[in-house]
Amino acid sequence: MGLGAGATGAILAGRWTRKQARKASPTTIAREARSGLFDLSRLVAESIEEGKRAMDERERELRARLDVPPQASDDADRRGGPGAPDAA
Repeated sequence: MGLGAGATGAILAGRWTRKQARKASPTTIAREARSGLFDLSRLVAESIEEGKRAMDERERELRARLDVPPQASDDADRRGGPGAPDAA
């Protein structure tokens, strides 16, 4: 019984060691880092878009309260659209 338990323990330890080595391989680490960076960039882009929507909504509220008509060039400047200073 002792010999069988020892052999089983050695096999399980070897499997665990190989699994840990695969987890720590440069390819796996690079794949996980790339995935994390992709998720982060997506979150940042979503945050920027949400900020732009909130800014536009607040501008509309202020213009309505102060009775100031919207200006097409303001929207174009902010979005980089036609009429923006850097638009080609």
